[in-house]
Amino acid sequence: MAALPLATAEVCDTNSHLITSGELRALQPVFQIYGRRQVFAGPVVTLKVFEDNVLVREFLEEKGHGRVLVVDGGGSMRCAILGGNPVQQAQNNGWAGIVVNGCIRDVDEINGCDIGVRALNSHPMKANKKGIGEKHVPVTIAGTRICDGEWLYADTDGILISRTELTV
Repeated sequence: MAALPLATAEVCDTNSHLITSGELRALQPVFQIYGRRQVFAGPVVTLKVFEDNVLVREFLEEKGHGRVLVVDGGGSMRCAILGGNPVQQAQNNGWAGIVVNGCIRDVDEINGCDIGVRALNSHPMKANKKGIGEKHVPVTIAGTRICDGEWLYADTDGILISRTELTV
């Protein structure tokens, strides 16, 4: 199910009609690039949490099947909601990538993993463990509404969201 990596700039240049219709959206450029896989793509799974990483870990313990976990962490800069162990597990379970509207930690460990990770920044403090959040709900991050089942394409130029899988 892993999507074919596409150059985001090229996709934008050749699909102006999809941009105009809203079927193809670009996230605002607020994310730092982590992990060894700088280019990744796949169907989206959404999660909404705030300073709590229990549900993040639960998702990444599942088989990823080339999907991308998009976590709306409320943009919190007070703690990390993703660390090295869950990212290693995500890599081993076949996730294509993780996008976090919040902070991560264990950056050196994450940068050694063959997975794509985007986050606002890093923070040394760990998250709460209450298990509070919402799975498979629409989230709005970096100025863009993202729904479960849409497709995410990321490279060093940015992140695109498409309602459907794109082809070259």
